[in-house]
Amino acid sequence: MRLILIGLAAGFFSALLGVGGGTVIVPLLVITARWELRSAIATSLAAIGITATAGFAVYLFHGDVQADYAALLGFPAAAGALGGTALQQRLRTRTLSYAFAALLVGIAVDLFLK
Repeated sequence: MRLILIGLAAGFFSALLGVGGGTVIVPLLVITARWELRSAIATSLAAIGITATAGFAVYLFHGDVQADYAALLGFPAAAGALGGTALQQRLRTRTLSYAFAALLVGIAVDLFLK
């Protein structure tokens, strides 16, 4: 039940605030479900893949997908994901946790200053 609520919260806040699902899912899995950070990150990516596929299908049906731009964004993003995953496997969990926290703080500061 807890995972279903985390998924609902992630979808709600992602749609409401325009933030990526991982920004919501990862902290909730770590804090409320007491997951290990690496598992939370990996599971979040899998869940986001399912969500993105569903959203993509709807936008494709409505003719809103610009395939050329999607490729220009998607292929480099996939390469970045491979690099990020490889680096993540080499980092200590504490370092990874600090990096994720710094990212969230940076996002928060940027939002407050806008």
